[in-house]
Amino acid sequence: MQIPAAKVYFPEEDRKVLLGKVDEILATGQLTLGKYNRQFEKEFARYVGTEYAVAVNSGTSALEIILRALNIDEHSVIVPTNTFFATPAAVIHAGGKVIFADIADNLCLDPESMEKNLRADTKAVIIVHIGGVIPPQITRIKEICQAQGIFLIEDAAHAQGSTLLGQKAGSFGTAAAFSFYPTKVMTSGEGGMITTNDEKLYERVRIFRDQGKSGFERNLHVELGYNWRMSEIHAVVGLHQFRCLEEFIAQRKKIARLYDEGLKEVNGLTPVQIAAGSESNYYKYGTFLDNGIDRGALKKELKEKYTVSLSGEVYEIPCHLQPIFKELGNEGDFPVAEDLCRRMICLPISAVTTEPEAEYVISSLRTALR
Repeated sequence: MQIPAAKVYFPEEDRKVLLGKVDEILATGQLTLGKYNRQFEKEFARYVGTEYAVAVNSGTSALEIILRALNIDEHSVIVPTNTFFATPAAVIHAGGKVIFADIADNLCLDPESMEKNLRADTKAVIIVHIGGVIPPQITRIKEICQAQGIFLIEDAAHAQGSTLLGQKAGSFGTAAAFSFYPTKVMTSGEGGMITTNDEKLYERVRIFRDQGKSGFERNLHVELGYNWRMSEIHAVVGLHQFRCLEEFIAQRKKIARLYDEGLKEVNGLTPVQIAAGSESNYYKYGTFLDNGIDRGALKKELKEKYTVSLSGEVYEIPCHLQPIFKELGNEGDFPVAEDLCRRMICLPISAVTTEPEAEYVISSLRTALR
């Protein structure tokens, strides 16, 4: 049985409809910022529970646009070290200074570490919903930000459809950035989305997205923007995937429940604990290996002997240990991240992972770890 780490899925009927929509877009000649962008934005904002949504060409762009629109330049921004390179890179590209913080056992930003690392010039905090989990500590983090007059930004790249106490990812902070990269729970091929309730921020974000122009049909540039637009083809693909999102999440949850039960009988690993009230979309199903287990050797054996490919970790190397950020001199300052990132593996999960496949993954892990 061949078990891929992840799988991009478009229902057959959607593929047929999309081909017709792409032909329609090509026939009209409006290939960007058209009706499908507007429709995608409208439906996504309604789903998340925010007043506004702005479609852009990537989750990375979404983060940088938010930071630029908040005038982050030359101010420091707190970023959890356990995140993808794009999160701190967006701060730097927007002219800000990155200050890393440690994480909690659920892989998300630790409020105590965040508070300890605040500086006089700190203007924003980015909380990352790693693996699709909105952590309960976001309540405490939001309180600290409000007390200090600091913007709270959600990096919700992993978290389309995730909730905490019924509130959706993308509706907790000043603004949020989503990614629709191919590996995500839903995709537009390439693309991202910004959500916010702040009207002034919304208007400024739209200007930044389109080369800093005051309007789509005007050649008057009022901001130092960039080409961060989403094409109509990407928008219509994203719109159809979005309409399948709840179905995709339901299947991922079903597989996650099988893993939850099956792994109780597997020695050598402990699944990431998700707190009551937090509903993950299971972009990732993360577990921690016991100390002394060689992660590389385990992954190699699972792939070569059992044809089980594990998903990429989130993340195997924390940002402060990445070569590009080593000059900050933070090695050893974030013990929780360094420990958990070293021991994490993510099990295969997708909208089309089957029960027999999940059971095979569990039995393969049990045998390999034995």
